[in-house]
Amino acid sequence: MKVFISSRQSRCDECREELGSGAWIVLAGDKGALCLICADIDHLVFLPSGNAALTRRCQKYSTLSAVVLKWSSARKRYERQGLLVEEDALKKAEAECLEDEDVREKRRIREAERRTELDSVYIQNFAERICQLFPKCPSKTAKSIAEHACAKYSGRVGRSAAAKSLDENTVGLAVRAHVRHLETPYDKLLMKGWNRAQARLQVQDRIESVLIKWQGC
Repeated sequence: MKVFISSRQSRCDECREELGSGAWIVLAGDKGALCLICADIDHLVFLPSGNAALTRRCQKYSTLSAVVLKWSSARKRYERQGLLVEEDALKKAEAECLEDEDVREKRRIREAERRTELDSVYIQNFAERICQLFPKCPSKTAKSIAEHACAKYSGRVGRSAAAKSLDENTVGLAVRAHVRHLETPYDKLLMKGWNRAQARLQVQDRIESVLIKWQGC
């Protein structure tokens, strides 16, 4: 079952009650939009998103539940806000979560440490791959390029699937980006108002010169 938080003025098509904007409604096919009372789920309580363990247990214990959705104008889609669940189910789930909170916290710490360890290995492998492709590149520079390119949640080239397989072209793009920004006046040109295409063309020869030097050609 889905409950929608309306973004415009709404009215229940069964009881005819004016619900206003931001009302919680259920779309019931031919019956139209129903308020929670007419949909017979007004006894449920709201559990916001954010606690995966609590949500999972509430779904387990609540005989009746509904997903609450709200339209995001920025992302152009409905996004989950939480659940409507039975109050007794929520109380039982909360009690269970309190009982094993220490265990789950320790598990989260272990998982975080493991992710950090894996990322460190990946960055090291990425740096080693740079040194293979550009043997004259200083090791400190290679490590700096790898750390920058592979930073978590950055959306940079090092987080792509191709980069994780240490693809030659993708690793090369990370090196080229480093050279462009730190070994040429590219950024200064942008600050002076040059557009990206003009600035890249201007520093292209300098980039190629550094790359050839690092390749040992």
